This record gives sequence, C-alpha cells and structure tokens, in this order.
Amino acid sequence: MGRIVVIGGSGFLGSYVCDELARRGHHVVVADKVRSIHGPSHLKFAQCDILQQDSLDPIIDGASAVYNFAGQADLDDSVGRRRETIELNILGNLNVLEACVKAKVSRFIFASSAYAISNKGGFYGISKQASERIVREYADRFGLEFTIIRYGSLYGSRADSRNGIHRLLHQAMTTGKIVHKGDGEEIREYIHAVDAARLSVDIMENAVYANGHVVLTGVERLKHKDILQMISEITNGKLEIIYTNEEREGHYKITPYSLQPELGTKLIANPFIDLGQGLMDCMIHILRDIEKDGSST
Repeated sequence: MGRIVVIGGSGFLGSYVCDELARRGHHVVVADKVRSIHGPSHLKFAQCDILQQDSLDPIIDGASAVYNFAGQADLDDSVGRRRETIELNILGNLNVLEACVKAKVSRFIFASSAYAISNKGGFYGISKQASERIVREYADRFGLEFTIIRYGSLYGSRADSRNGIHRLLHQAMTTGKIVHKGDGEEIREYIHAVDAARLSVDIMENAVYANGHVVLTGVERLKHKDILQMISEITNGKLEIIYTNEEREGHYKITPYSLQPELGTKLIANPFIDLGQGLMDCMIHILRDIEKDGSST
C-alpha cells in the first residue's frame, strides 16, 4: 500500500478519511498544525502549516497520494475572516500543489465544496472556485493527476460549532429550543462524514475518478423544517422551534448549483448511515461533552 499524506488530517472530515485509509491498510501520515483527538493514535503525525512551504515539502516527499482538507471551512465565518479565508484556501492550497509537483505525487485530491459551482457561498465559495481552477492549471502544466471532490452538507459526531447540524443539536440540548434563521423550507442532502470518508478513499483508489470532479452529497433530500422536526421527536417532542424567516446571506435555499462549464459525477454511499441514527449518535457525543464541561467547572 502507498504512503498517503492527509493535509488537515486532524480536522473533522480529514480524521474520518485517515481512519478509513488506515482500515484499508494504507500507510497514513496525518499532517496538521495539531494532533487529532480522534482516530487511531498509532498513525504517524507530521506538524505542518500550509502557509509555510518549507513545512510541507519534506512531509509530501515520497507520498503516492495527497489529500488537502486544510483551510477555512465555515461559510459564515469567512465573511469576517476574508483575508484568512483567501490565504488559507487559495495560497495554502497552492503551496500543497507546489510540494506535490516537486514530489511527483501520483494523485492529488482536493476537498472542494458544492459552493464552487454556485453563485452563492461568499468568500468561501470564491476561494474554492479559484482553487479548483488552479488545480486544473497545475494538471495542465505539470501533469499532476488530480481529483476534485465537491462535498455537500456534512455532519458527524466529531464536528464542532462550525458545523450546521452540530450547532442545531447543541442548541437543542442546552436550551431546549432551536432558533432557525430562515423559514425551514431550505433543502439539504446531508451525508454522514463516515460515508463521505469511505467514498473519498474509493475515489483515491479508483483510476476512473482521475482528472475529474466528483460531487458527494447525501441520499436523503430533506427540508430544514423536517430535520428540525426529527430532532424534536428524538428529544421526545419537547423542543421549541422558532423560525426567524431571515435570509441567510451566501447560503442557498434549494440547490447550490449555478450554470457552470465543468460538471462533476455525483457519487452516493450505498449502504449509508440513516440520518436519524446519525443525529442520535451526534447527540450522544454532544451530551458527553456537555457533561464533561460541567464536571470540570
């Protein structure tokens, strides 16, 4: 099995991908600023900063494939952190690409977003659009084989406050209510990070996805009000749900897609983690964190 470097491997989705790679017998290097609190402790860790070329080159040297999950991933947060978003998501990815070319990496897998093919997404979406174009240019000029994965709405027990589902569940479990900025008619196709990680490794292992774009979203297409009702039922119907009917700037209502020249293959998990069971698993982990925080004060 090859040596696989996962940039941002300590993060939410990156840690799940490291787990799946290790499960399949790959030699995994978790490359990040800090060690992961998740996943197998025996995996090799390499500290790096994607804005520092010198920290990336020796880590990527000798790798057969490289994933890049590092960067600014919160759409709302990117509005107030515009410069950091552009630096991390564009210049940081550029540094990773440079290291991949030097190391003659066989495949580069870039973690993009459905917002890369949308006129929504603000600075976050723009940063992903720009990085996708840069990846293609590196492929054309230097022969770097790549796959761009456009992830949809992810959730999972390792998520934190930057994740939409995590915020909803944490609010429900700590306040007994959810204040939703919108009318509840927004549609999402949530995919559990475990399913997304499994498909992400399938993509790396299969040459059919080389030099292409893949869209990873969930199977279940639900309105936000249905998801909130599901959370309410899981909590025995005691949840107060408040709709503010605000329009969330930068977010799409039904679909992120806008007319774009490059289409991506849509890949879905089969079998997949049921949303209801996935939500309960997330709630169990959030409850543990709440109890842990309470006992430490």
